[in-house]
Amino acid sequence: MENSQVSIESFWQEVSAILERVRQTQTEAIRQAAAIFADAIERDGVIQAYGTGHSRAFTMEMAGRAGGLVPVNRIDLENLALYKHWSLERVVSPNIERDLEAGQEILSCYPIEPQDAFIISSNSGINQAIIEVALHVKQHGHPLVAVTSLVSSRQTASRHASGHKLYDLADVVIDSCIPYGDALLEMPNGGKACAGSSMSGALIAQMLTAETIRLLLARGKEAPVYISSNVPGGIENNQRLVQHYGNRIRPV
Repeated sequence: MENSQVSIESFWQEVSAILERVRQTQTEAIRQAAAIFADAIERDGVIQAYGTGHSRAFTMEMAGRAGGLVPVNRIDLENLALYKHWSLERVVSPNIERDLEAGQEILSCYPIEPQDAFIISSNSGINQAIIEVALHVKQHGHPLVAVTSLVSSRQTASRHASGHKLYDLADVVIDSCIPYGDALLEMPNGGKACAGSSMSGALIAQMLTAETIRLLLARGKEAPVYISSNVPGGIENNQRLVQHYGNRIRPV
């Protein structure tokens, strides 16, 4: 017998409700975060975007894509293999987000400037490699935006020795409005299917991009935006803009 609880229609209903909740409840936080980003870009800073696990999808939505802001650098734990000579087996392990040393080492892979701002995405906001970076960011005086599921994070103990969770450390917290456990649809024999955080994260990332661009234009500043390389003139536009930031923006 077909289970009507798991279907295209039921997923659309659940995820649509989450996206509308983000719009209704998180717009002000997104505006605050965009102001931080516009300030950083105006000071020739870079937005440093970091996420582990499936939250890497959020950083990919922010960085290096057509229609996105050029001065966004994606921080990825896999770069520990490239720049710190960690074994590939270690950096691609699902356990890497719970590796304290990874969190301690990852920022040394990138040229971080004082005027840079950070955005860290983590649905749970509890793992060592996330909290360690967030602590480093705040110790060095950078503004920090967190994208996290508050209901999930509040129900789960921190895995970091400090006891901190990501939302404790952020200057602005954007709630992804995702339920505990991420998945949305009840299975007939228990458990849930069909994750929602990727959908919510993509919406938040593009809302942040739109509002940051609006603020820059309102200030009379250039909004450095990628054009698709498949559009005439796109490659030339992107090369011109990327050249300004040099190795502060790593290839994605």
